[in-house]
Amino acid sequence: MELNQYETVFILTPVLSDEQMKDAVEKFRNVLKKNEVEFVGDENWGLKKLAYPILHKNTGFFHLFEFKANPTVIAALELEFRRDEKVLRFMTVKLDKHSIEFNARRRNGEFNKKSEDKKEGTAA
Repeated sequence: MELNQYETVFILTPVLSDEQMKDAVEKFRNVLKKNEVEFVGDENWGLKKLAYPILHKNTGFFHLFEFKANPTVIAALELEFRRDEKVLRFMTVKLDKHSIEFNARRRNGEFNKKSEDKKEGTAA
């Protein structure tokens, strides 16, 4: 059976210490490893301001997993998200071929504003 490619973004409560946040991320990473997924990307986006308050919190720790997996894995992962009180929100999406290509280009730094600014500065 061919594996689908997914992207999961989740937000952890901002009251966690760095160590607690890393432990929570590792817990979800282990859920995926236990289900033998193929990791494509794993990004920590850090503490970000939320667009609207969630449970009276205005910020949260954002993390992204991109992986190839059997569709049954998603139910197990999302069950763990629902059970963990540290998770404010989560979203998992199945990627189409255009999204997969875009994410590969993004990971390779094609859309990095800082490097574009440097290129423009050296051309002058």
